[in-house]
Amino acid sequence: MKIFTIILSILALALIVFNCTQLDFNAPFEGESMVAIITIVASLCVIVMMAILRTSKRIEEKTKGRK
Repeated sequence: MKIFTIILSILALALIVFNCTQLDFNAPFEGESMVAIITIVASLCVIVMMAILRTSKRIEEKTKGRK
């Protein structure tokens, strides 16, 4: 599970970098730039969710160790 979350986070980071190159800073809310912004936000959400999942798995492992 740890490897899976790391791979997804790396893919999301790669999507962020790629879509930053697609942005038109003169008109950021028009055409292709809007799609790039949406994809960047979605990728950031994936990174946050994977961080939450990794943290919850660590907490689960520690609580199982106490029982």
